[in-house]
Amino acid sequence: MTMSKRVLLIGGNYYPELTGIGKYNGEMIDMLASQGCSCTVVTSYPYYPYWKVQEPYTKSSGWFKKEQKVPADGKSLPIEIVRCPHYIPKEPSGLKRIISDFSFCISAFLKTAQLLFTRKFDIVLVVAPPFQLGLLGVLYKKIKGGKFLYHIQDLQIDAAREFKLIKSQLLINILLKIEKYIIKKADVVSSISQGMIRKIQLKYQREVVFFPNWVDTEIFFPLNEKEKLKAEFDFDASDKIILYSGAIGEKQGLEAILLSAKALEDNPDLKFVICGSGPYKEKLEEIKESQNLKNVIFLPLQPFEKLNSFLNIADIHLVLQKANAADLVMPSKLTAILSVGGVAIITASEGSSLYDVVVAHKMGVLIEPEDSDTLVSAIDRTLKNNDNTIPKNARLYAEQYLSIGEIFRRYAVHM
Repeated sequence: MTMSKRVLLIGGNYYPELTGIGKYNGEMIDMLASQGCSCTVVTSYPYYPYWKVQEPYTKSSGWFKKEQKVPADGKSLPIEIVRCPHYIPKEPSGLKRIISDFSFCISAFLKTAQLLFTRKFDIVLVVAPPFQLGLLGVLYKKIKGGKFLYHIQDLQIDAAREFKLIKSQLLINILLKIEKYIIKKADVVSSISQGMIRKIQLKYQREVVFFPNWVDTEIFFPLNEKEKLKAEFDFDASDKIILYSGAIGEKQGLEAILLSAKALEDNPDLKFVICGSGPYKEKLEEIKESQNLKNVIFLPLQPFEKLNSFLNIADIHLVLQKANAADLVMPSKLTAILSVGGVAIITASEGSSLYDVVVAHKMGVLIEPEDSDTLVSAIDRTLKNNDNTIPKNARLYAEQYLSIGEIFRRYAVHM
């Protein structure tokens, strides 16, 4: 796949964020640059999952800032980045998230409008959420032309309704009408899971391209000598690590980890490790203290260069979501877990796309969401199972279906 097109990405998260949508946006633009594209990015200052601007951007985050990223291969064109200021709430409630998204859309609009008077882009790629950024893609296409690609990482409006982050049905209806307009005007609409694609097609009766999240299987891979790896992260060789690594938000239902830790606290070798950051972390820490849970350990996000080793220390990975998140969001953390050949306990209801793919490839342990008793049982059962089938199948699936090069090869035909 080689291209020599001018690409504009408009997205609320980007490099150097290590998790979530920012990670994938960053890797996507790196890939396009490596294929000969001239890339410009209109984005926010890095803040996720901490919900505060990160160093070294804190002093400059009150205004627009231009920078360049030189790709690591030393051959690709420099990536032009425009950082836009926006409101970032310390405690992101439903209303505050709406205000945050709206403020970024305003600042991104100002920069996109400015770009209308410069060179023309062949492709405008908008990544949602925030879903309303798609209006900027529509605007650019109407005035300057080019191809408008709208990629949906989260069904943001549906999730806000299900989690009751937005309680006004009138507001939900208005937002859905805006989303419908964007999807109607886009040249290509894509999303990351078959379940999300079905929901979009059901609502708007149009073709949706499958563009799943990926993993670099050369960076994330299985390691042997797990006992030595555990020692590097200050664990005992005999410890059994039950790991949740990723964003710590309300939609994950992470209280179940603490309930499981309480139920299994008589086993001194079990360590429940919650690694990451997010708006719900403080609440979980309060629960830990109130329950006096000695077997629960909170760790910050690990540096990228240590992440492969860190993921390999886990005896069990936890991929948790609440029941009403089925097919509204797809857990991005799962790609790296599969790539390292991890054994994951995954909450997914029968009939969801996540459930179907795990069953089809026998690459994880499935349980119903929001059932702490079942989670406890699954942890106990999985620790006693010495069968190597799941780790082998997980790695094989990552190599065959999640390789970044293969995914881009399939998606490039739509660009």
